[in-house]
Amino acid sequence: MANPLTSHRPVLAITLKLSALVLFTVMSAMIKALSADFPPGEMVFFRSLFAIPVILVYLIARGQLRQGLIVKKPMGHFWRGVLGTSAMGLTFTGLGLLPLPEVTAIGYATPIFTLILAALMLGETIRLVRIGAVALGLLGVIVMLWPRLGTGASLDQAATIGALCVLGATVARAFVQIHIRQLVQVDHAAAIVFYFSLTATLLSALTAFFGWTMPTPEQAAILILTGLIGGVAQILVTSSYRFGQASMLAPYDYASMLFAIIIGYVWFDELPTLVMLAGALLVIAGNVVVIWRERQLGLDNVKTRPLNPKA
Repeated sequence: MANPLTSHRPVLAITLKLSALVLFTVMSAMIKALSADFPPGEMVFFRSLFAIPVILVYLIARGQLRQGLIVKKPMGHFWRGVLGTSAMGLTFTGLGLLPLPEVTAIGYATPIFTLILAALMLGETIRLVRIGAVALGLLGVIVMLWPRLGTGASLDQAATIGALCVLGATVARAFVQIHIRQLVQVDHAAAIVFYFSLTATLLSALTAFFGWTMPTPEQAAILILTGLIGGVAQILVTSSYRFGQASMLAPYDYASMLFAIIIGYVWFDELPTLVMLAGALLVIAGNVVVIWRERQLGLDNVKTRPLNPKA
């Protein structure tokens, strides 16, 4: 009998994925609200540390605690942690300098950069359709960043620094995806999630030497909540892929733009510019082409796979 925890339940999968995106957007808004009072390293520390109890409870409930503590490539997890922590710190810096929808939109470029790195580092073949998708996505990135980094931009401007930080975070996350593709070959997904949170906590703690701010009880509660929300959101994302295929769920990632626009307007009185939205649509279009192509390749593989006479 099939395990109901791994059954195809698309409505539940989509609900879990959208719930996770709402929580991630709320978490980002909380970080943005505190960014003027706390350095990014301190916020990364709270975000990572207080996600660990949530992750441990989840692993225990799933019976995966042992798999989550044993690894075969510890240095691989270390470098994944370094890259992931860097990406988180850069994103938190950008959240303090740019509107929430803009940070969200630039982040959509991660799959485009991942595709490029997969070709360069893993030797994956990129044919004409995906080359066109990459070109479309990169054009969208240029359109989004041009007001910040184009003619007249200066490193003295906060928005320019913020755009560079978020772009750097996007590239770092692409490297993270490459590392994860390699780690999942030898280690359990539970270990990847747990050791990232642990590594991020330890690395971000080192930034205390550069000066942290003592939070008020109210601020401390919000910082702790970012970790708890982040941990729950990560579990919801993981759970969503147990009930639905990645190709089916991937397009729903772009619902985060709607959530970011609503929360950005209500909380921070921010509205996206037409240029930013145009660039975001180009990036999304490039990603959708990639998703469509990956799905077509998967269907082709199924069609050409020889039938198993013993099945």
